[in-house]
Amino acid sequence: MRIEFTKMHGLGNDFVFVDDLAGGLALSPEDVRAICARHTGVGADGLISVRRDDSGGFYMHYFNGDGSLAETCGNGARCFVKYLADRGHIETSPAVFGTLGGRREAEFSRGGDGRVESVRVDMGQPVLAPVDIPADFEGDMVYDCPLDTELGTFRVTAVSMGNPHAVVWLDDDASIEDAPVTSVGPVIESDPRFPAKTNVEFAQRLSADRIALRVWERGVGETLACGTGACATLVASVLGCRTSRRATIVLPGGELDVEWGQDEHVYMTGPATESFTGVVEV
Repeated sequence: MRIEFTKMHGLGNDFVFVDDLAGGLALSPEDVRAICARHTGVGADGLISVRRDDSGGFYMHYFNGDGSLAETCGNGARCFVKYLADRGHIETSPAVFGTLGGRREAEFSRGGDGRVESVRVDMGQPVLAPVDIPADFEGDMVYDCPLDTELGTFRVTAVSMGNPHAVVWLDDDASIEDAPVTSVGPVIESDPRFPAKTNVEFAQRLSADRIALRVWERGVGETLACGTGACATLVASVLGCRTSRRATIVLPGGELDVEWGQDEHVYMTGPATESFTGVVEV
């Protein structure tokens, strides 16, 4: 089967987009893994199937690079809006669309060439109740709780932004480059206290409005950026009185503007970029 695709990225967090607005395109986990493979496929952190929902609106169906389904994706959401707007499927801002993690609303701005350059996504309210994250911890929230692992004990704050996150804070004088992302990340991701697994954030406060961040993404590995991870980290930072309710999140791929508004919704603003189009065989 030959499939036309579009390669896109948000701050280096990259995706293969496939158009399934007509329905009927069934990709297996093996197909997704083959397409996302860095050396033998197109190469991507994930695959996004552009679909219609039951009401005729737009629906973002997101696969991790390992073929597993994910509830939502912040960088993917910005690219999703750009994909639709640049192709004339949506013309006015804001855009509303569905994900497995719930409906999203996004405002977008166009550049001089008429194509979308920046997208601000309403990521909804953060979920802090352990049962809803899900996370197997006592109490009303998982805030700075010790998590014993084979590599030691790490203090985690768990937040769901439609998908689960565990935020680990580094000391202020530590180096974000030395964060144990690739060693500790997969251990926390698969810890049994996170029954649906979890994304893992390694965060460092830089100032009252700046946070350095590296992310181990569930089902993917370390990525250059993670939109939902940036949102979860800001929430964790506010809960710990580390920063204000709006901050710049500095990721390896670039910067995101994240705000936890007075309406308790989290808003994420950043770029979306189309890289190239092509055809892949599966």
